[in-house]
Amino acid sequence: MLTVDRLRALLPQAFDHSGLPGIAAGKVREWYSLGDGQRVLITTDRLSAFDRILAAVPYKGQVLNQLAAWWFARTADIVPNHLLSLPDPNAALVREAEPFPVEVIVRGYITGVTSTALWYRYALGERDIYGWRLPDGLRKNDALPEALITPTTKGGPTGHDERLTGAEVVSRGLLDAATWDEVQAAALGLFHAGQAVAARAGLILVDTKYEFGRDAAGRVCLIDEVHTPDSSRFWRAESYTRALSAGVDPENFDKEFVRLAYAAQGYRGDGPPPGMPDDLWVAASQRYTQLYTLLTGAPFDPADYPVGPRLVANLRGAGLLTA
Repeated sequence: MLTVDRLRALLPQAFDHSGLPGIAAGKVREWYSLGDGQRVLITTDRLSAFDRILAAVPYKGQVLNQLAAWWFARTADIVPNHLLSLPDPNAALVREAEPFPVEVIVRGYITGVTSTALWYRYALGERDIYGWRLPDGLRKNDALPEALITPTTKGGPTGHDERLTGAEVVSRGLLDAATWDEVQAAALGLFHAGQAVAARAGLILVDTKYEFGRDAAGRVCLIDEVHTPDSSRFWRAESYTRALSAGVDPENFDKEFVRLAYAAQGYRGDGPPPGMPDDLWVAASQRYTQLYTLLTGAPFDPADYPVGPRLVANLRGAGLLTA
């Protein structure tokens, strides 16, 4: 197998190497330009859950890389994407594309607790949010009457995104009207396709973030990852009705699981994070790999990849390592 270290060793130092445009230092991807309009995109196994937290989730990078590639193959009829091939579980060969300064969040449910979340603002009495008029009577985690697009700028030096309306995207010159229409149509098409696949897997695609750009041929194309546990929120469908009646959140199969574990200890991103036991990272890894299996219908087959010696015993106990 072509390992990440071997892949890096094969890349001449003269090649341009930096973080992805718009991605803050310490995030989970880096790329090497190969020239001729191609890049190698390397995915590591780190997860950032809050500001100041960067913690390892075993096999996370492999799940993101391989699951995104699976989705790319199934959504190319909706919008072109940048993937050329997957030479390694931790690396993708992609077309170079110029990212748009706007990312697209599509929401199917009213949820979330942060100050920018739909539910947080709705619970404070707002009804006109991000350019959309929401009806009275919604409860937390209710399905929205229709999928809502809430664009956002890329995170700046603070790492926080600025929420926008569609009208602001055009009026501020971030995208022209025709391109914005094309992006919205692609985002809704992707989201509805994702909802259908998730439903067949016994899951609910709650909300997701898409990143688009323009390739060398001038086409709007999908870039970065798509419908992974880092870019999307998934709930177990069987837990949804029960959770609504009990006034709790449904079972998460995404990085919200880690956020909630920290929030349960009272951490909100201020100061040093509390220490978390190894079994948290094992449980997070289980959700990532189970999500892959539920969506694709294929077992996740972890490649030889270092996960940290102190976790090995717990991983074996959880059935994630057999050797």
